[in-house]
Amino acid sequence: MTYAELQAISNYSFLRGASHPDELVITAKALGLRAIAIADHNTLAGVVRAHVAAKEHGIRYIPAARLDLMKDSENRGTLPPDALPNGISLLAYPTDRAAYSRLTELLTIGNRRAQKGTCHLWPEDVAAFSKGMIFALLQETAGSDLAALLPALKEQLAAPLYLAASHHYRGDDARRINWLSQFAAQANIKLLATGNVTYHTPERRQLADIITCIRNHKSIDEAGYLLAPNAERFLKPPTELARLFAGHESALKASIEIMEACNFSLDELEYNYPIEPVPAGCTPQAHLETIARAGLETRFPNGIPEKIAATLEHELAIVGRKNYAPYFLTVHDIVSYARTQNILCQGRGSAANSLICYALRITDVNPIEVELLFERFVSDARQEPPDIDVDFEHERREEVIQYIYQRYGRHRAGLAATLITYRARSAIRDVGKVMGLSEDTIGALAGTVWGSYGRAITDEQVHEAGFNPSDTRLRQTLNLAHEIIGFPRHLSQHVGGFVLTESPLHEIVPIQNAAMRDRTVIEWNKDDLDALNILKVDVLALGMLTCLRKGFALLHTHHGLDLDLDKLPKEDKPTYDMMHKADTIGVFQIESRAQMSMLPRLKPKEFYDLVVQVAIVRPGPIQGDMVHPYLRRRQGKEEIDFPSPAPEHGNPDELKDVLAKTYGVPLFQEQAMKIAIVAAGFTPVEADHLRRSMASFRNQGTIQKFEEKFITGMTRRG
Repeated sequence: MTYAELQAISNYSFLRGASHPDELVITAKALGLRAIAIADHNTLAGVVRAHVAAKEHGIRYIPAARLDLMKDSENRGTLPPDALPNGISLLAYPTDRAAYSRLTELLTIGNRRAQKGTCHLWPEDVAAFSKGMIFALLQETAGSDLAALLPALKEQLAAPLYLAASHHYRGDDARRINWLSQFAAQANIKLLATGNVTYHTPERRQLADIITCIRNHKSIDEAGYLLAPNAERFLKPPTELARLFAGHESALKASIEIMEACNFSLDELEYNYPIEPVPAGCTPQAHLETIARAGLETRFPNGIPEKIAATLEHELAIVGRKNYAPYFLTVHDIVSYARTQNILCQGRGSAANSLICYALRITDVNPIEVELLFERFVSDARQEPPDIDVDFEHERREEVIQYIYQRYGRHRAGLAATLITYRARSAIRDVGKVMGLSEDTIGALAGTVWGSYGRAITDEQVHEAGFNPSDTRLRQTLNLAHEIIGFPRHLSQHVGGFVLTESPLHEIVPIQNAAMRDRTVIEWNKDDLDALNILKVDVLALGMLTCLRKGFALLHTHHGLDLDLDKLPKEDKPTYDMMHKADTIGVFQIESRAQMSMLPRLKPKEFYDLVVQVAIVRPGPIQGDMVHPYLRRRQGKEEIDFPSPAPEHGNPDELKDVLAKTYGVPLFQEQAMKIAIVAAGFTPVEADHLRRSMASFRNQGTIQKFEEKFITGMTRRG
């Protein structure tokens, strides 16, 4: 007997599901299920994670949602925005791309009616968006009058309707499922067998109980009937479902019928970036080329150097092949608006590697001058979209955000989400409360965690906090707290990442209200957007730009000086003299104690020295033992040498060209990329993957897979 599990929730049903989407998908594949549908409560927040896992492991995945509805539609106008659903629940399966868009729009409507984290939908709303959908009613939410509800609901939805049935393991399942089968037959609908899955393996039952207690603000000793009576809500193999539904084989076949009818995949989402206004008869690419070349002429009034002109044409050609011109025009438009409103702004991050951004005044860093690599930003082989981060004055960034909403409309613009997950301290605090630990005990245990990304608390740390690690309840608390680390807690708004579309954004992903007034947020975060190759425009806030703006205003008022970022005097010696004395309190980037202790030793004399100063006081150079060799060489206490290849392998000074500015000591990721390209034979794309693996300090790194290629490549060249 074949079977597809069509009723499962993940931990994206926040504080309800006890397994990650990928855990459910992988387990479904291992058990031999034909497909799995993860239908989280009134959300599609986890669908991308499940989709990616299903593609990787070769199992059919059906995007779906559990629609928890309101009742008493006559009370719509008086319903408080934080009211929770109290009506029936439907499993909703879109059969094609159009139906998926209706589902995302339906969820958007419900989200926008309610406060953040709540969704207000009524059966008539679902009926209005039912075309192309398949529904399954959850009997547990239907009340006592199922016989009257089924035919009425079937008529109202005007779409295929099933009655979902699952086992409760309370001794009356056979009688109850026979009863449901009769009601379904009377309404001329089919029974659908489901597992009502909350976690992928029975070992997660304890964690599911903890999550239930956290959601209901109860301790484990107070929870009582809020907890599931058994540990049976895990994924089961088809053979077990066949045994459980013996005599109701058609209910198992119904799962395959629905699976075969649902042909939609997230791969079908064709992201359409907004068509930016351009002069008549001009394409976005041609317009970008025109304004970029003009901008470069403004940057170089005495003539554009040949190398820079060639680099610009190289970048424009790549942008043209990747069809990213509208993206650059959007960022240029936002920056131009800010400048017309006298709002200071400055591009940063990997965008500084782009000469196009320099020409458009998105950044003020000449990437050629500081030897940056465009391939870190965008290349032909990279599938990830480019990422341009722009900082604005923090007191006026909201003006820019509202300009974006006004220009594109809220139906075409939304902030990306940020997934708030459990970390060690928050896990200890929440699980500790549920397990009945005292506030003092919880505080002491949480205090043993160092940093935001600490992992499990060791027995030694428990001893140091004054507790016995072999205590049963304490050990159970620590184990469960470790297990919940990484679980989604809720969605929040990205610091400024906007997703923009030409067609309505709610046809791609549901939109919800943010906690902040006049903000709307989509349900996917940066990783989800990257997985689907959806572009994001980062509109960020920086307090130091506000400080600079106020400083310029004071200089104008009291000294008659008209300054801005472009007119600031360069290489001002009195400023560097202050740095040599570590007189930098209140100076952005170099005011920490670590930076202030380094300044008198490094003694910066020019802007590039400041670049080194900021970069060198970081974990990578410190742990890599690069700080002291750099200082000794800079101070003339150590000879500067550069490794060179064997004579038959080319230029003996190839690494000197890369490392000369840092005295032969690699300090920057761009230098690591160039060494990989020049000395180890990496392609620019491979070098960028190496950079990404070096930066993955919060997750398990992938640096090892590049180690052999790097060492072998350099060894081969002598």
